[in-house]
Amino acid sequence: MEVKIKPDTKLNQLVRSSAVQWQPLTEPGVSGIYVKVLRFDAAQGRAPTILLKFDAGATYPGHIHPGGEEIFVLEGDIRLGKDRLHAGDYLYTAPGNIHAVHSEAGCVVLVSVPQEVEKLPRKSSSAGVATSGA
Repeated sequence: MEVKIKPDTKLNQLVRSSAVQWQPLTEPGVSGIYVKVLRFDAAQGRAPTILLKFDAGATYPGHIHPGGEEIFVLEGDIRLGKDRLHAGDYLYTAPGNIHAVHSEAGCVVLVSVPQEVEKLPRKSSSAGVATSGA
């Protein structure tokens, strides 16, 4: 039996990213990272799809991805744990994996994170080194 699903266009969200201002990512210990929200999930109260812009040298501390993560690099370079990505590269981080993030030259990335990340306690290690996994 074929099931017909009626589309609900009221759930569509159109964002013209060029019309949205970059906002600083306001988290303790994080600077030089900016965000543009592309999709907001009202039921979860969070944005699972965003653009992130890293200034040259910016880092994001080690964190775990309970629901996984998808990243597509639009500009520049970024290091996620042991993986170094450049413009045009895509990385899927499977659920449960851990990494820190660093961009030497700066970058803009498209990020899809279906579930909120969990930041790890800060260690005295460098930000670009994977804690475990990728």
